[in-house]
Amino acid sequence: MAGAFGVASTLSADAEQITPPTAAEASAAVEAPPTPPATLPWGERPKKLKRGQAGASSKSLRASGLAAAANDTSGSVIPKDEEGPKGRFRNAGDQLRTEKTDVAPPEPPSDSQDQTVNYLYNTGMQYAETDGVYANVTISKPRLEETDYHSLAELALQSADGRQIVEVGWTVDRLVNGDDDPHLFVYHWVDKQPSCYNGCGFVPYSKNIKPGDTLPQDVSKKFGIQYFKNAWWIAYDTEWVGYFPETLWNDKGISFNRSGLIQVFGEVASTTTTPCWTQMGNGKTPKKDGAAAKLASVTYLNGPTVELKIGSSTPAYTPYNQTLRTFQYGGPGPCEDPEDEG
Repeated sequence: MAGAFGVASTLSADAEQITPPTAAEASAAVEAPPTPPATLPWGERPKKLKRGQAGASSKSLRASGLAAAANDTSGSVIPKDEEGPKGRFRNAGDQLRTEKTDVAPPEPPSDSQDQTVNYLYNTGMQYAETDGVYANVTISKPRLEETDYHSLAELALQSADGRQIVEVGWTVDRLVNGDDDPHLFVYHWVDKQPSCYNGCGFVPYSKNIKPGDTLPQDVSKKFGIQYFKNAWWIAYDTEWVGYFPETLWNDKGISFNRSGLIQVFGEVASTTTTPCWTQMGNGKTPKKDGAAAKLASVTYLNGPTVELKIGSSTPAYTPYNQTLRTFQYGGPGPCEDPEDEG
């Protein structure tokens, strides 16, 4: 009996050892979380960025030499990442144009107010097959009229037809962020269908920086996008923020693992085509040797020489081309007296 019991015990142990994995375990084994490149797009090894206390303002972050802080969402205005409007892309062969959507304004409109969103752009674009793009971006705190939606700056890496897009940048948007400070944002499009800010498939990686965090104002920071091992990775300052898995496109039968078009731009979403007081960039008028906000030193990863075509969809804001890789953009808005820009 003892021998039989021993045999039975051995058989039982062997049976336990070969128990098949659960579906979740099998999936995790097959789809291990991707790891980012060893170096950031600009060639530096990642290191922990300097982070402020949750709820710190963009002004205090700059004064303390810090790179980001968690957004304070305890106030009365609750961020709505899935409801914030985002400019859409026209024909891939064109500069970004002014266009409208029927999203309701952030404040109740008056009888005479247009209930659409007008997207206004200062853009640098180039058809370019690349593995990624990065640039030095001036982070600003532009004034935003109460009835307007947002003012932002970003890098957009797209397929050649403009239908697949990955974006990173900063935005001043009360609806998305709950305040008037600049915040890090990410966004993506699948087959020209919009998603939402800071989510909808984006996978966080860093424990120190995440989309939605408050950024310092009136400083220049590096932002980047890079394809690596089945994912589009997002970089900011000294860290990898996270990634958009390629499966977001693959699951819809779309291959998107290299760019065909790069666009870097400032964007204002307004309730009118001529926003009176809303600023783009830092609110200063671009001019030779000026102090206006910049999208600077644009660089491609495994791509052609950067030769940006600079343009504007609106006379409200006028870019100034400094080099083929750098341009100033934005301005104070049509109602602002240039003498009062300081």
